[in-house]
Amino acid sequence: MGKLRLCEDGERSGEWASDRTAAVTSTFVRSADQVKLTPTPQRSRRRRRRPRLPMARRLFSAARALLPPVPAPTPAPVPASSSAVTEAAASLLPLLPCKRRKKLLKKLRSPRVAPIEPEADRRVPALDAVLDRDAAFRFLSRARSFMASLPPPHRIPLTEAGKLYRELGFPRGRSVSLAAARHPLLFHRTTVGSVPHLALTSLMCSLLEEERCIHDEVLPARVLAVRKLLMLTAHRRVPLAKLHHCRSVLGLPDDFRDRVRDFPDDFRIAVDPDGLHVLELAHWDPALAVSALERDFVVDERRVRRTFRFSFPHRRSMPLDAEEAERLDAATTFPLVSPYTNGALLRPWTPEAEKYRVGAVHEFLSLTLEKRALIHHVFEFKEELGLTRHMYESLRKQTRAFYLAGTEMNWAVFLREAYDDDGVLRDKDPLVRFNEKLQGYACMTDMDPRQSIADR
Repeated sequence: MGKLRLCEDGERSGEWASDRTAAVTSTFVRSADQVKLTPTPQRSRRRRRRPRLPMARRLFSAARALLPPVPAPTPAPVPASSSAVTEAAASLLPLLPCKRRKKLLKKLRSPRVAPIEPEADRRVPALDAVLDRDAAFRFLSRARSFMASLPPPHRIPLTEAGKLYRELGFPRGRSVSLAAARHPLLFHRTTVGSVPHLALTSLMCSLLEEERCIHDEVLPARVLAVRKLLMLTAHRRVPLAKLHHCRSVLGLPDDFRDRVRDFPDDFRIAVDPDGLHVLELAHWDPALAVSALERDFVVDERRVRRTFRFSFPHRRSMPLDAEEAERLDAATTFPLVSPYTNGALLRPWTPEAEKYRVGAVHEFLSLTLEKRALIHHVFEFKEELGLTRHMYESLRKQTRAFYLAGTEMNWAVFLREAYDDDGVLRDKDPLVRFNEKLQGYACMTDMDPRQSIADR
């Protein structure tokens, strides 16, 4: 150990200068009778600790490190229910910090995510999965309709297809090539003059030709359904634009607006002063003015009466004899007002008016392809059917007849009697069977050309 020696003139000696580094970095402690000399070090800044990851992320990171790598799953025809995903996200709330918990809770309470049925015990997962299946095949249903409307060979440049996210049914800001790559048997990417295009495969073209043949076969039944829909309306007329917007719900072909001219005995096309083309009913047919409820009422009166229930204000202690009790029960169970009557003549906010509106929605759903419809498709005919903004409360009361599925922003109405316990449609239209066949091809990545979808 070096010594600290100072010169008489106050200058540092060379020996002290050589030991300067050691003197600063070390501490000189002598015996009890000596002086303890400790140089005063500078204040060192405390290093900032790295922000700790949230508890949920740390748990997921640790669990991910223990699990083996999982290959990418293949697309399934029926994905997990959105309500189950929401419940799984809500189960993570206790594991998240305060800020992230508030952010996730705000998203779960948003109308885009919150279920239309608040009570979990009343939900039917099999029917909820039907809407999730439609969301999974949104690109398939919209892209095939848009690509089929293009002239042969049914292709479009990728730069233009990327801008048509609404028409093609893929999320905004996502790649259309990625959406088409999920269905390699139906869509493919081709190059025309060094320009990439999105085109239909030969298999998809053959399936579209098969769909056209099915539309030609069921066209008389579709004309009958449109006639009944016109008879439901107040003025027996519906704009053609509304029918075209709901063509997938009613099972109409894409060119139905042009085909209606082939039925002059059933329809007339008029032009309003504002230039709107309207489809009018040519003549009234009393044989068609029979609702599905009335037909079922003749077959099984007891079942139909138990299906509907309307509240009727009265006291429980009201003395009623057997005949009066039967009349009261008939007034509160079955909707006696036919939907083919003129609902505009009924006084609003009366039990008769509510029965008429519920019966009109039931008859409209019975005319659809899959006995269900989104609420914006139902309210497309709000003025024609005389519906009000209080239809949610009216439909929610009839739990035995209708089922409401989806979110508060976009929900659908199902006819319960048309589906079994597994969420399968009891009476399937030929077009419904074709859609299931098309969705089966959409879930495949390769196929032996000697095999068909039925062999798999």
